[in-house]
Amino acid sequence: MSTLSFPRPPLADEVVALRPWRRADIPQKFAGFSDPLCQRFSWPSAERFTEAHVRRNLEDEERERLNGEALNFAVVDVAAREHVLGGAQLYDVDGARSCAAVGYWLAPHARGRGIATRTVRLLARWGFERLALARLELTCGPDNTASQRVAERCGFTREGMLRSHLPFQGVRRDTVMYGLLPGELD
Repeated sequence: MSTLSFPRPPLADEVVALRPWRRADIPQKFAGFSDPLCQRFSWPSAERFTEAHVRRNLEDEERERLNGEALNFAVVDVAAREHVLGGAQLYDVDGARSCAAVGYWLAPHARGRGIATRTVRLLARWGFERLALARLELTCGPDNTASQRVAERCGFTREGMLRSHLPFQGVRRDTVMYGLLPGELD
């Protein structure tokens, strides 16, 4: 796939908007992602998370976008687009297979309000309509019940458990696999 472009206008509903990350977001992204829950479920490295990781990550994300592999978004309050609620991405974009994966994380102040569900729905709808995806995947740890509930609320089907699927914080972790096809989005 060629370079991925951010949607214009930005993806949004009446509560959240998804926009490109900005350098000015680094402190908010670091603070939100430093939360123990984000670290437990979304930080794969055994290395301590630092602000330098956030800076380096912005460069990596731009390279992935230019290579057509991923598109990373700041999840923001629709009324105050400088107020970061979390992050989301469409990644492992495979144009030949017409599939991609969706991921997200939320800062503690944004949880429990349906923001992750809204975010996944926006990304899924855009991926199916604009990128002509035939399949969208969502994976999470077996103990991440909140992410499993988000997947199910969006219409994803639990397809199984991938045992010892990936290196995660110095060990191998199992992964729950969910899939969503066009027309299944709730």
